[in-house]
Amino acid sequence: MSFFSKLRERLTRSSSKIGEGLDDIVGEGTPATPAPEPEAAARPEPEPETVPRQAEAPAVAAQQPAGGGLVGRLFGRGEARADEPRRALDDEMLEDLEDMLVQADLGVDTALRVSANIAEGRMGRRVSATELKELLATEITRIMTPVARPLPLYPKKPQVVLVVGVNGAGKTTTIGKLASQFRAAGKSVVIAAGDTFRAAAVEQLQIWGQRAGVPVMVAAQGSDPASLAFDAMTRAEADGADLLMIDTAGRLQNRQDLMEELAKIVRVIRKKDPEAPHNTLLVLDATTGQNALNQVETFQKLADVSGLVMTKLDGTARGGVLVALADRFGLPIHAIGVGEQIDDLDAFDPGEFARALVGL
Repeated sequence: MSFFSKLRERLTRSSSKIGEGLDDIVGEGTPATPAPEPEAAARPEPEPETVPRQAEAPAVAAQQPAGGGLVGRLFGRGEARADEPRRALDDEMLEDLEDMLVQADLGVDTALRVSANIAEGRMGRRVSATELKELLATEITRIMTPVARPLPLYPKKPQVVLVVGVNGAGKTTTIGKLASQFRAAGKSVVIAAGDTFRAAAVEQLQIWGQRAGVPVMVAAQGSDPASLAFDAMTRAEADGADLLMIDTAGRLQNRQDLMEELAKIVRVIRKKDPEAPHNTLLVLDATTGQNALNQVETFQKLADVSGLVMTKLDGTARGGVLVALADRFGLPIHAIGVGEQIDDLDAFDPGEFARALVGL
């Protein structure tokens, strides 16, 4: 099963939340099914409303593209869905859409912008839930496409990749998966277990290192992480390694002492190589929702974050926060994760993500 097949399968909470929300929005504007008409013999004269209702149908159909366009042909829009309930796109429907997107963690600013783009040139047009999902997926794809970039690789050896994030975000697992994938691509990798305060984190990295055939440098529990980072750079240089991936302790952005320690790691690394770290990956837990925005702001100030990895998209109804992050910060999204297996972390594909998110 491909990664994005898994994404569609597992990203059920967000997709069902958004998909059902769009179904409800359109359904709210759909008239109730009328009662069956009496037999013609019992009522020879038609009611006055009958003729206008029949005359209205061609006008509604004329508002839809005849063939549904390229997207319509690809995804079966047009005649195949002509019997779907429809609702006129008006101010009330637009407000419902904005509220639903805010609840799906796209954030107020992004929700307003997306809704306005969907409404542009379409006010008064009757749309189905499927068409609304297609429009929303298109807008999300437009926002996400500029930030969908793989982790850049430079000729510089070793390329230092610093991995930061709060407790429980999935940094250790992400490092192990990335190291395994780089190793499989023919790159030599060294891992530094910089979370010297948690023995479990070091053990987990060592297990991943064994799986990937990648050496893991460790230090005594409670020792200075900055010193370990410096020593790891020295070893990586001596070994001619392509990449050095440095794990860090999980840091809460409101713990000043831990954040200062992270800043010290960066200062020490730069004594050996002024351009290091060449990449600073912020690992975010999708289940934190809008709090991820605050984490990005804080870590950008301290560690000059260069890219994001979003984990745990399979366990949340808050996948929409990734759209808000892209819209607000424009930081590259290098990878997303939907599980614990080695192939559950992959490069970010905006179109596939958008369609999975809206339930298509």
